[in-house]
Amino acid sequence: MTPILVIRMYWIAPDNWTSVFLPRFSGDPRACPCALASAVAPLPPPLARAMPFELTINGKPVPVDAPDDMPLLWVLRDIAGLTGTKYGCGMAQCGACTVHVAGQPIRSCVTPASALVGQPITTIEGAGATGPVAKAVQDAWVAGAVAQCGYCQSGQIMSAIALLGSNRNPGDGDIDAAMAGNLCRCATYQRIRDAIKVAAATLA
Repeated sequence: MTPILVIRMYWIAPDNWTSVFLPRFSGDPRACPCALASAVAPLPPPLARAMPFELTINGKPVPVDAPDDMPLLWVLRDIAGLTGTKYGCGMAQCGACTVHVAGQPIRSCVTPASALVGQPITTIEGAGATGPVAKAVQDAWVAGAVAQCGYCQSGQIMSAIALLGSNRNPGDGDIDAAMAGNLCRCATYQRIRDAIKVAAATLA
């Protein structure tokens, strides 16, 4: 019988953060189809650790004890317990993970949390308390029944709030440009555009 040692390792890439269990075999590599690759694949260097740090999320201090390069998305979901921000692609291509840093939309799936010390972070859970723009957007979303499955909508709303925060009277081109990075598999794009226009009219 081939002995098996299970090694826990972290895979860190610019677009993802996860941990996996990989089997490594001693003995005859033919014992398992994955044994040969597992036996010869080099292990990554040890994961860099930082001193614990503190983030300001939705106006509250949140202590974080995590790797330097852990993306903000996973700090929000796994440490702060704020699960309204969603994982979509891990590559900053879909917008589901959009949050605000100092009022500007960023993709939290590729942004190291440790780089945001001292900067105010706002998630969908705290957006409603930021002022009339957020309230107008959220009210318009509800009134227009924008969400279908709803998975992408927290990111859509955060991008819409950022747009109306800088432009209270956006045209179709402005809306399309601001929302281009937010994908919706349910194709609710027209409802999103309409809701943004309703919110803009409310703020006028």
